[in-house]
Amino acid sequence: MKRIERKHLKEDELAHTLRVAREFVEPRQQLLKQVGLAAIVVLVIVVAYGFWRERTDSRGQKELAEAMVALNAEVVPVGVQGADGVPAAASLGATGTFATEEAKLNAALPKLKAAADAYPSSPAGIQARYHMAGALTALGRHAEAINTFDEVIKEAGETSLYGQMAVMGKADAQSKGGQVDAAIGTLKGLAANAGSALPVDAVLMELARAYVQKGSRDDARKTFTEIVDKHPQSPYITEARAELENLKG
Repeated sequence: MKRIERKHLKEDELAHTLRVAREFVEPRQQLLKQVGLAAIVVLVIVVAYGFWRERTDSRGQKELAEAMVALNAEVVPVGVQGADGVPAAASLGATGTFATEEAKLNAALPKLKAAADAYPSSPAGIQARYHMAGALTALGRHAEAINTFDEVIKEAGETSLYGQMAVMGKADAQSKGGQVDAAIGTLKGLAANAGSALPVDAVLMELARAYVQKGSRDDARKTFTEIVDKHPQSPYITEARAELENLKG
């Protein structure tokens, strides 16, 4: 008997639930249809964006790969002898090689810029612009390099790995361009960033070198000492100790 009563109670609860649901839906059918349509539109937009982003990333990676072929090409100076006394460039067929590092970088720059400008916010575009900035630094075009590193930081975000690598690269370009005080300021800001993805000892090493370049012996000594005392496993430990000895002398 109790079992039958429980069954009736469940049936009553289900009927009540269905009735309440029907009473809620029926006067709102038009609204729910609109909401459903809106959801479908949003879904279509999301799928379309994902498809577009995937195609963009794919094209960006292709252009980056083509640029990197030039950037990573071998440098074979004219007159260098290869096997059996044959000039090395000739033995390689002179294909995909450059006579000088400068020639290689100048050939790679337009390709890197094209990839960076075509897809500026994509991972491939950010990588292309970062390598472009590095090539400009190597060519001694420091002002252009600094501006390009700033563009990388803007697109990648200062807290991202590429953003922080670009900050480091910017400091290098500043230092090589004679803007030593600016480089020191850039590196001090990076070293003070507790959430940095870059090894602190690497940043400190660059900062110490900048102090040496400026002639700030006390600041350089302090920074090299910090590496030795706080980062005993650092790959820069031997160089830091040697620099400290030089500063003592």
